[in-house]
Amino acid sequence: MAEVKEIIEDENKIETVIAEDIHFRGTLKFKKSLKIKGRFEGKIESEGQVIIGQEATISANIEASTILVNGSVNGKLKANKSIELYKMSSTSGDIISPDLQIEKGAVFNGTCLMPEKK
Repeated sequence: MAEVKEIIEDENKIETVIAEDIHFRGTLKFKKSLKIKGRFEGKIESEGQVIIGQEATISANIEASTILVNGSVNGKLKANKSIELYKMSSTSGDIISPDLQIEKGAVFNGTCLMPEKK
């Protein structure tokens, strides 16, 4: 998990960052990595990685390869590879992922389905 934390902290390794002062509503579709530090409402679809920053407030269904949550998320999370919930995160909604890591201190309210890895 140390490598993942390094990616979260080093925004130079992320393709796109939505800053703290941005409030976005709609549907986002992309192929690489995205970090959200502001507010987002809607739907996110990606073949890449979605990173929810500590200051982010998200109300959306998210489908991606990997989802890393360090902020607040309300919605369904579906990942093909993994989902990681960090100690400062708050997640309300269902999770579907073959691999789930929840750090001590993270808040998760919902159900979790873990299909077998392919």
